[in-house]
Amino acid sequence: MEKKEKPFDGRVLNGFLMLFTVLVPIPAAGVCAGLLLPTAWGISLASVIGVGWIIMLCGFMTLEPGEARVMLFFGQYRGTFTRTGYFWVNPFYTGKKLSLRARNLDAAPIKVNDRAGNPVLIGLMLVWRLADTYRAMFDIDAETIAADAQQKSQNVGSNVAGRMKAFESFIKIQSDAALREVAGRYAYDESSESGSGATLRDGGQEINDLLVRTLGERLDMAGIEVVEARLNYLAYAPEIAAVMLRRQQASAVVAAREKIVEGAVSMVRTALDKIEAEGIASLSAERKAAMVGNLLVVLCADEAAHPVVQAGSAEA
Repeated sequence: MEKKEKPFDGRVLNGFLMLFTVLVPIPAAGVCAGLLLPTAWGISLASVIGVGWIIMLCGFMTLEPGEARVMLFFGQYRGTFTRTGYFWVNPFYTGKKLSLRARNLDAAPIKVNDRAGNPVLIGLMLVWRLADTYRAMFDIDAETIAADAQQKSQNVGSNVAGRMKAFESFIKIQSDAALREVAGRYAYDESSESGSGATLRDGGQEINDLLVRTLGERLDMAGIEVVEARLNYLAYAPEIAAVMLRRQQASAVVAAREKIVEGAVSMVRTALDKIEAEGIASLSAERKAAMVGNLLVVLCADEAAHPVVQAGSAEA
């Protein structure tokens, strides 16, 4: 989307210079007016100077690195002020401070269905920051969300903290929706369904890139930039975790058996070839078949072989 933020175009004066001007000459002028003109006009002039002095005191503002102030003049957006330091502006400007620093969001795992329909628990870690202060302040109802956040938490802090809490609430809802959308495109692992391609468990950077794009599309309306997003939790839901564990164990046993049989066949072939090559014995087809069967039983068995030794028969 097109960026709506613009630099502040109002007059900005050095805060320290204006502090000296406001604290010394203006109060002195009010006192002199009251003393030199001890009439109704003099008292009125002193009162006007006093009110103006109080109003001018409201024009001072301080901005730290990584902060911005959205400037409004009677409801009209006049720009975003980002210079750091101590300044004085027209006291009738209304400034709403925002933080431009990168912030983390560790979303708690939620239950979603993968492409195969299996319920899984999935969570994400998100790094974000404000990129367009106009959209952040005026394109979403941040003030209402901030009020709700302050009601739910008594330790919100300053107004800027309350506004950032509001953005976090907005991001939390959008991140849940984006996470459901991304998880629904992939299977949990390669055993969840037939076919090839990336899965949630081994997708890695492909999953993270898609998550960044999906979140960026959803959060761009609020002027929020997604710096990084990645899955930080992935597991089967408790109701199917035991079944899936048994299936994984069965798959592991089958794979192990296949490897054992492959090795046993190779060893039997080597043994027969070596016996014939070195002339150890001449085996018929029946003896070879019996030997192959015995070797495979010994090599593929889970327990050690127990040979039977014929010691002859005892006479009654």
